[in-house]
Amino acid sequence: MKIYTRTGDQGITSLASGQRVSKTCTRLESYGTIDELCSHIGLLVTYCTNEHDSQFLTDVQRHLFVVGGYLATDNNPDQNPTRQKANRPIVTDEMVTGIEQEIDAINAILPRFRCFILPGGCRAAAIAHVCRTVCRRAERRILALAEEGAEVDAHVISYVNRLSDYLFVLARKLNADENHPEINL
Repeated sequence: MKIYTRTGDQGITSLASGQRVSKTCTRLESYGTIDELCSHIGLLVTYCTNEHDSQFLTDVQRHLFVVGGYLATDNNPDQNPTRQKANRPIVTDEMVTGIEQEIDAINAILPRFRCFILPGGCRAAAIAHVCRTVCRRAERRILALAEEGAEVDAHVISYVNRLSDYLFVLARKLNADENHPEINL
């Protein structure tokens, strides 16, 4: 299989359904930002020394492929009248609940959060904060897609929203693991 097709040289690409769209459309921006987040999380994993954290983040990357696949599939018949509905990956309630449980487990071992903190600390925590901000941008792009009238399942929005919360508490945990103090505002 060739990596390059030359079909995107004019700024147009295909969605999973085969529909051709501009590379600057909101749908592409939303799943492109999810892809960017997945790459940043891959970098974060290389700095995690805790096996549980590394495995959980790897599972998050797998879930982000589901999110990205969902976003890359437009099943709107108005936008895609000649094609059949594509099989769309599903973001499940269990995926959202899994992140919530991990947030609760981490929060249970951290000192109480009292005020804003500056992003940073040890290298892993700093990268977790970068992941958090990319995740928030992905969430904004997904919400913009929904505001344009695209079908966006509530689980997709919930998952990405919880993921940014998880990345925040993970950054705090990574700093605590390294005995690196948080810088409060």
